[in-house]
Amino acid sequence: MTKTRRNRAWYGKLDKDGFIHRSWMKNQGFPDHVFDGRPVIGICNTWSEFTPCNSGLRELAEGVKRGVWEAGGFPVEFPVMSLGETQMKPTAMLFRNLLAMDVEESIRAYGMDGVVLLGGCDKTTPGQLMGAASVDLPTIVVSAGPMLNGKWKGRDIGSGTDVWKFSEAVRAGEMTLQDFMAAESGMSRSKGVCMTMGTASTMASLVEAMGMSLPLNAALPAVDSRRMALAHMTGGRIVGMVEEELKFSDVVTRASLENAILANAAVGGSTNAVVHLLAIAGRLGLDLSLDDFEIGSEVPLLVNCMPSGQYLMEDFAYAGGMPVVLKELASLLRPARTVLGGDISAYAEGAECYNDDVIRPFANPLKPASGVRVLRGNLAPDGAIIKPSAATAHLLEHEGEAYVFENIEDLKANIDREDLPVTPDTVLVLKGCGPKGYPGMPEVGNMPIPARLVKQGVRDMVRISDGRMSGTAFGTVVLHVSPEAQAGGPLALVKTGDRVRLSASQGALELLVDSAELDRRRAAWQPDPPHYTRGYAKLYVDHVMQADRGADLDFLVGQDTRPVTRESH
Repeated sequence: MTKTRRNRAWYGKLDKDGFIHRSWMKNQGFPDHVFDGRPVIGICNTWSEFTPCNSGLRELAEGVKRGVWEAGGFPVEFPVMSLGETQMKPTAMLFRNLLAMDVEESIRAYGMDGVVLLGGCDKTTPGQLMGAASVDLPTIVVSAGPMLNGKWKGRDIGSGTDVWKFSEAVRAGEMTLQDFMAAESGMSRSKGVCMTMGTASTMASLVEAMGMSLPLNAALPAVDSRRMALAHMTGGRIVGMVEEELKFSDVVTRASLENAILANAAVGGSTNAVVHLLAIAGRLGLDLSLDDFEIGSEVPLLVNCMPSGQYLMEDFAYAGGMPVVLKELASLLRPARTVLGGDISAYAEGAECYNDDVIRPFANPLKPASGVRVLRGNLAPDGAIIKPSAATAHLLEHEGEAYVFENIEDLKANIDREDLPVTPDTVLVLKGCGPKGYPGMPEVGNMPIPARLVKQGVRDMVRISDGRMSGTAFGTVVLHVSPEAQAGGPLALVKTGDRVRLSASQGALELLVDSAELDRRRAAWQPDPPHYTRGYAKLYVDHVMQADRGADLDFLVGQDTRPVTRESH
């Protein structure tokens, strides 16, 4: 007997409404029998030519469709907003929540029984997961996959990571502009996401660690034929998930989020994973806080990939990928269900490492502790974070005088001044880059080293902001300071010359100014006027939560799994 599926409320009715739903779909050449009650699988595609990372998703969608048809389902592809990290202004993060709204409402409004999320570029994967979590259908992910290794002058170069290095080298007079431009042409040699362990590859790795994709999803290069085969198999598996009624919330639990935190540490993953996992947890109603990320703080760094190491994602794939990492983490992983129905431990079965310099064994890590550290203190009462694996060790315990940039324009206008009063011990502070302040919390936290210091050979300083940094970036960078300056957080009160103390080992971030003086400054403080007064950006500024709560919109937290009963005609 055919199960009563969700799609029957669209395609199973023998009345005017059913006629309309079926008849207009038939104009694409679909025959009667595809509306016979079989699972309808939505393929949620973030393909766009403005999102180069996702430019291969059109082809992968065809692979998913093959698998769905083969398993007896009816695949229907639909587009949602695509967020090109390298192309959008003022920042793609401003639109992550808009994508999540698009995904949520599309899944809810259309007659699908399960959904395959095709994403890749930094904000597309978390945005899709957030939206799908709120509807809670059977859900599985196929990632775009990383680009092939960048090549320049006979050596590998990595997305983002080497861009920051080359840029500083040009500023220091150590690299010619001609060489800089030549490297640009060799950096991105194929379709796919950054081939460093940036945010895109981090989120693909964490999707796999959470059991929301098939094994090997994270690392197979975008142009590797095995990724198309994985898409085909994913199409078959989502039909099985619908048959088993295996929903998003059955797979992503508190335990699987903890596994993602552990995996993020082991792979040297992006700090951006923090805000994304917090937002996903909020959609599912799971109790996950910033402090929970401390469970990964002592996990050793196993994956030797840029920016924390030397290799790239193509090397990670050939060394064995995430199954090897999960095998090494076996004693730490929490029991958690996956899209395959069994426990996450099954993903590590038979895993073999083919290069133990790329994926280190637990007993011989690249670095002894690599997880995100949470910082608190009077400068960040609701928390801030730092990535020790990408930092300079001696700067993780530091006290120095602040030099303050009030906003990004102030920084750009003054960072290259030869008379800028800074030393290598100065703590650079940037305000106005939080969720509300920019708006959208851009990746500017790894602010440039002042030009006069770059020329002296300085390549790292303590930097503090309420913004984020690219997952491909590196340095002793304190990020996500909460509350942000624009919301009246203590960061807004910092002045040039104030002393600031950072202690990663103690989880401390302190502004060494007495409370009476801070009270005087607070009484005189006024927020900057908003940059946007209309449209989605105004909605965002009015409703976005702080970084310690995932920077989601307050009215999007939680789920709405009620059936849609009203028709449009």
